[in-house]
Amino acid sequence: MTCIIRKEKEQDRSAVANINTISFGSPAEADLVKSLQSQGYAVVSLVAEVDQQVVGHILFSRVLVVSESKTWTALSLAPMAVLPEYRRQGIGTRLIAAGLEACRAQGHSAIVVLGDPAYYSRFGFSSELALDLDSPYAGHSGWMALELTPGILAGRSGHVEYPPPFQALVGTETAH
Repeated sequence: MTCIIRKEKEQDRSAVANINTISFGSPAEADLVKSLQSQGYAVVSLVAEVDQQVVGHILFSRVLVVSESKTWTALSLAPMAVLPEYRRQGIGTRLIAAGLEACRAQGHSAIVVLGDPAYYSRFGFSSELALDLDSPYAGHSGWMALELTPGILAGRSGHVEYPPPFQALVGTETAH
């Protein structure tokens, strides 16, 4: 099986919506992706393609980290999905690795995620790095952060403000 990871194109939008709806069992994440993209919050959106079929998707969007002294921009990884019949074949791993590389290349410094700690820790995400970052997801075992710029989170704390499209998902236990 040959899998190609590439930037999402306009003609991929329907397939991306389908992947997220199937993967999460509702249209909430598909709606999230559409809203983040249409409102200009999306920074990196990649798809995985097998035999000219889009089978996976990952999205990184801007969030603000607000502290008493400074507000700075980080990214959120949400959602990441692969069609069920293509899971456990390394596609999600390739999407995340390519996404992280694209985020680094664009000069972003940190990423937050709500996800499975056993899975995302393989990429350097850590709940310890997220300890001083308050958010609607703080306290959840899957609340993690990753430094793209080494040491960027050291001594930094603040509240992660997600863009308005995330409001529909706040309070859910959905891992992205």
